[in-house]
Amino acid sequence: MTGGSGEGDDAAAVPAPRAADAGWANGCAVFYRDAEGSLQVLSLEPLASVTIGRDSGCDLRIRWDESVSRVHAELVRVGLHWAVVDDGLSRNGTFLNGERVSGRRRLHDGDTLVLGDTSFSFRDVRAGTSQLTSVQAEVLTTASLSPTQRSILTALCRPYRNQSAYATPASNLEIAGELFLSVDAVKTQLRTLFQKFHIEDLPQNQKRAKLVERAFALGLVTQRDL
Repeated sequence: MTGGSGEGDDAAAVPAPRAADAGWANGCAVFYRDAEGSLQVLSLEPLASVTIGRDSGCDLRIRWDESVSRVHAELVRVGLHWAVVDDGLSRNGTFLNGERVSGRRRLHDGDTLVLGDTSFSFRDVRAGTSQLTSVQAEVLTTASLSPTQRSILTALCRPYRNQSAYATPASNLEIAGELFLSVDAVKTQLRTLFQKFHIEDLPQNQKRAKLVERAFALGLVTQRDL
């Protein structure tokens, strides 16, 4: 990570990310997991912009993720708010809550950004809802899941290949058949996944669809996997 934007004495220096703790920010911040899976936080106060990419000149350098472009995207302050900008520089695109960003999109508390295989959670304590515990739950990576859980999650999402508008999550029987597991084993692993994603309290008929939605939004499953 660089020490600043290099545009002169008026440019605010970009602070180094640090391990997340209860006093993580006074305003807006982004959370993500580093190469070792540790939760990191970058406070956006009082910055004007943050470039993200693998290049050594980027403010937030994601050097371990080869799916991230050298200069991938930028976070910019717009008045009292923040926006993400991807104007076509990135090879694999930037996704906001599962939708590809074209140009500039405003960020809201709790939004999820996915760049390459790395997910970020945007938080705004001014909204009065941000809690570190919920951030930790939302910034999941493939390293947070066992190989079996990753396989089940992918199989659950497989009907959504080609982004079919009429797709529904795979059934327990379909997942079991694909992965050569018992139906009971699939049910047990899905219950664990519901807990990991903090959706266990949803109505039973909503859990599977929400799990698919979160898997795509966090970049844990992509169309390439299906």
